[in-house]
Amino acid sequence: MPNDQRPQTGRREILLGAGALSAITMATAAAAQVPADPPSAGPVVAGRDTRLAGKVAFVTGAARGIGRAIAVELAANGADVAIFDIAGYVSPASNAIPARPEDLAETCRQIQALGRRCLPIKGDIRHIAQLRAAHDRVLRELGRIDIVVADAAIQRWKNLADMEDSDWYDVIDNNVNGTANTVRAFAKTLLAQRSGRFILVSSMQGKHGTAGASSYSASKHAIIGLMKSAAEEFGKNGVTVNCILPGLVDTALTRYPERWSHVIGETRDDPPKNPTEAETWNNRAPRVPLRVAWLKPEDISPMAVFLASDASAMCSGANFEVTGGDSAQDV
Repeated sequence: MPNDQRPQTGRREILLGAGALSAITMATAAAAQVPADPPSAGPVVAGRDTRLAGKVAFVTGAARGIGRAIAVELAANGADVAIFDIAGYVSPASNAIPARPEDLAETCRQIQALGRRCLPIKGDIRHIAQLRAAHDRVLRELGRIDIVVADAAIQRWKNLADMEDSDWYDVIDNNVNGTANTVRAFAKTLLAQRSGRFILVSSMQGKHGTAGASSYSASKHAIIGLMKSAAEEFGKNGVTVNCILPGLVDTALTRYPERWSHVIGETRDDPPKNPTEAETWNNRAPRVPLRVAWLKPEDISPMAVFLASDASAMCSGANFEVTGGDSAQDV
């Protein structure tokens, strides 16, 4: 057909076509209905951010430190708690003195003293089969699972260029793979029941580099990525996934002179190799907005209670920082 005889599509026809498409889109939107009862944190009710009665939690790294504080605080607010810890030697790539079976037993004692049920389980998060067995025990002995807290971690202080293979691989294996194993072992149950909370413990060191602790910093950064990916996947089933990012906390991972030396080294090129606790506190506290050099585990655990509660129903894929004010200095 000659060019001058071909049908012409003018501006008027294009506009008419666009108008028809717009009308179809509007009609489709009008036909769609807003759900009568969309997901929500619910109406204002006193205490809804702490009420955990009838819920069952599973907490790793619960023999001491932040893990113990979270487990006990969950129990104090009504939850029954299964506690999981290796309670022994982990790796040469850990600067902390290993937890003991007696530590795990003490956490259990504190939970039971609050009138809640406690199921202590000794195991290694690096082995998913042990976590799956723990999952089955929790269901069998406590009847349900609502809250999963992945806290267990190790930390290595050593310059990257001087690291042995274990200084890198063991930290990544325990902290990243162990956290992912915990999520994977419990995910199907929470997804199937279309409710539940995953709370992963990262660190402010997961948001910035840390001279002398690159494997730890990298592992905690990876946990944030894991959290955000899981939140994307699990949300349609009503399961939330969030991270708690503690600042510097007084635990076995930090309570020793080498770690204190690194703290003072943040502002001095020649930090003492064996500073006292008081020297370290007096060096760091004035640099923190709330004037605390470090927090206590019990300063972190209330955030876990909120994230485990019904009040956090619309919180997912997010970092919740508890730092004494260090967050103010972070971009």
